[in-house]
Amino acid sequence: MIQTFSLTPALRRSAVLAAVLAGLCALGVVVWAQVGGERGIAPIASSSDIEVMGIEVDVRAESGSAAREQAWEEAQRKAWARLDGPSLSDSQIAGLVSAIVIERERLGPKRYIATLGVVFDRQRASRYLGAAGEATRSAPMLLLPVTISAGTQMVYEQRNPWQRAWAEFQAGQSRIDYVRPAGAGGDSLLLTYGQTGRRSRTWWRNALDQFGAADVLVPIAQLRYTYPGGPIEGTFTARFGPDNEYLDGFDMTAASPAELPAMLERAVVRFDRIFTLALADGKLRPDPTLNIGTPELDPALQRLLDLGRALRAQERAAASASQPTAESGDAITAAPIQTPPPEGSVALYTVQVATPDAAAFDGSISAVRGTLGVRSTGVRSTAIGGTSVMTVSYAGSIAQLADALRARGFTVRQGSNALAISR
Repeated sequence: MIQTFSLTPALRRSAVLAAVLAGLCALGVVVWAQVGGERGIAPIASSSDIEVMGIEVDVRAESGSAAREQAWEEAQRKAWARLDGPSLSDSQIAGLVSAIVIERERLGPKRYIATLGVVFDRQRASRYLGAAGEATRSAPMLLLPVTISAGTQMVYEQRNPWQRAWAEFQAGQSRIDYVRPAGAGGDSLLLTYGQTGRRSRTWWRNALDQFGAADVLVPIAQLRYTYPGGPIEGTFTARFGPDNEYLDGFDMTAASPAELPAMLERAVVRFDRIFTLALADGKLRPDPTLNIGTPELDPALQRLLDLGRALRAQERAAASASQPTAESGDAITAAPIQTPPPEGSVALYTVQVATPDAAAFDGSISAVRGTLGVRSTGVRSTAIGGTSVMTVSYAGSIAQLADALRARGFTVRQGSNALAISR
């Protein structure tokens, strides 16, 4: 016989409370897991020196040290030839070299086999190379290296080989001005794979402003592990801008997991070449729709607005002049017309914005930035479903700012040095 049991109301309330507490504890663990743990790889300091990598040498000599010395001299000559430099002696070329980078080497009793890189000092080498490498660089580009593997997409949520390859890339001689976040702290929450699918210019502008960038580059590495310890197939895609525009793509294969870092290093170099060609073709220009600053009005419309303000000021002055003073019946003189502050004279005000949803946030921020007289804005806190706070640099008094916002369709409440607005 099956026995059934029913909970009393007191026991039922206890069970519900226990479930709620367990859920909160689980939520706390999830939130901690999003921002905790070891993450972030600081990018290396970029040098403007001229690097020539991947030079292979194989030299035999009376000793291993002599073979190494001769191999390094040979690598310097080969690197100089790759740069199409003029004919120089070995001692002159050595005087231009600032470092030798050992990628791989094997040293025997009388033989030296290695793959080397040669770094030339740009200041000393430029007099022989002319303006080579001095081409105009791109605008600052925020880098979002995406790794797709086993059905997951990752950017900075945890350390990964693709992030490390970009952090260790020597970008000083590249024409692309990369802005490479370390990925620590809040970077992993702000810069995610989901961000690459956003189309809101306001969201993108806020993210780019955090890092001083003008636009975004998205190099995607999709890795497929054939079997444990086996080859790794990589499909690489270069995308650009808030609309995720496709630039180019290619495939590579690493023979084993041990070869994966080397494959990713080669992929980074190839991505840099793709971005450089896109810059030369005029494709890598910052999206003008990301510039959501104060719009410029047509000069004729601006003159009409100025004339309207002057007429309103005269009417207020005439109304003030027609009112008698408390001491005599004589009319007082017209009040002085308040003129806008001189060019460059601005004040900073705090504006609280009701943002019940993401669309309201986008629309309100854009409307405030487009208000006449607003020089710049900054979002101090974002609260979707609540009240966001921003700072507004405005050429005028807070009362004038309130009037300008009302003209934009806002309901405005004015405080001593702050405004609260809503739609």
